[in-house]
Amino acid sequence: MTLIAELRMRAPAARTGWDATRTMRLVLSGAVLFLLLVGANLATPLYAGLQQRLGYGSFGTAVAFASYVVALVGVLVSAGHWSDHLGRRAAMVLAVLLGIAGSAVFASAGSLVQLCAGRALQGMAVGLATGACAAALRELLPHRPEWASRFTLLASSGGVALGPLLGGALALAPGGAAVPFLVHTAALAALLVPLVLVRARPAPQLPAGGRHGRVLAPRSLRGALPAPPARRSFWVAAATGFLSFAVFGYQLALSPGVFARAFGLASPPLLGALAGLTLASSAVSQVLAPAGRRRAPADGPLGLALLAASLAALAWGTATGSPAVLVVASVAAGAGQGTAFRAGFDAVAGSVPAEEHARTVSLLYVVTYLGSAVPVVGLGAIVGAVGLGPAAVGFLCACAAAAALLAATSLPRPARGR
Repeated sequence: MTLIAELRMRAPAARTGWDATRTMRLVLSGAVLFLLLVGANLATPLYAGLQQRLGYGSFGTAVAFASYVVALVGVLVSAGHWSDHLGRRAAMVLAVLLGIAGSAVFASAGSLVQLCAGRALQGMAVGLATGACAAALRELLPHRPEWASRFTLLASSGGVALGPLLGGALALAPGGAAVPFLVHTAALAALLVPLVLVRARPAPQLPAGGRHGRVLAPRSLRGALPAPPARRSFWVAAATGFLSFAVFGYQLALSPGVFARAFGLASPPLLGALAGLTLASSAVSQVLAPAGRRRAPADGPLGLALLAASLAALAWGTATGSPAVLVVASVAAGAGQGTAFRAGFDAVAGSVPAEEHARTVSLLYVVTYLGSAVPVVGLGAIVGAVGLGPAAVGFLCACAAAAALLAATSLPRPARGR
């Protein structure tokens, strides 16, 4: 099936292209989401230098970070279902092209407006890829939905965790802050080759004649909610995602400043590594989860309880400037978040039919990614008023209280007798 036929939403006339193995298709689907999220987080250790070079403050950093999330959420809402009609491969190709454009704009940015434009293009790319990649992995592993959700989460959290480290390291090369984005552009361009050559599978829902434009129109969010039996698990997972991504947003946008003060550092690679500790720990906790073990009902509340305790410790470490507490608490927070979000994601992924997977996952990430925008923009404004330290401590304490409350409300309900 050619890419042009997919984009025109036509049934394949003949089976053409590279007949890749299932393993290779899994790798390609995971690589798209992974690389796009690496690129979206390359800038984390570079914001301090960009602030000085372009002349904007902490609020400008928060706005640049939020422009990515707003664009991502907008695409999830308006185009999260496109891969159901265009085909998974076509949606991934469009996402990679948007990612290339975003990195190219960011590499040449000379103002805050251009930074926001590059971030917005990156957000659109991730938004389009999220549902398509998750659904492709689910279709490639029809009898192992837990592995499909695990691969999706690993690609997501692994890309977010590796981005800051690579961004800081590559920025040391001649060329400075533009180098990470030029390298990322080249990596995405290389990924396009096998994506275009692979023989794509037909879209799950090819439209009837005359309805090509109508099926791509934005859908009602209410219609994307799963059926009532799975709705409680959906909202628990969405609330967990919102909270954990609020923490991630803080770590990626503003925690480098906290680490710089506590450690007395100005090195982008080291600051990127420290800012990515929570995200890396989240990814590792998902890798180390025993394969094939059935999810225990208490996994989510236990993970949230660990997250609450870790955030409280992180607030204390921020207030006292203790490097050891900051490191240990960051790692523990990632472990708690990874356990809780994996439990919630698995519960949702296993409770909806395969044909609704892309739409439901897109809606789940709409709520989740809003946690990276709304709280972080508010925090950026507060930093300008009271300073980084007090604002960070207050934010972390509020997140710790929210995690504790969510842990209590998500405890398994006792079975009712007759």
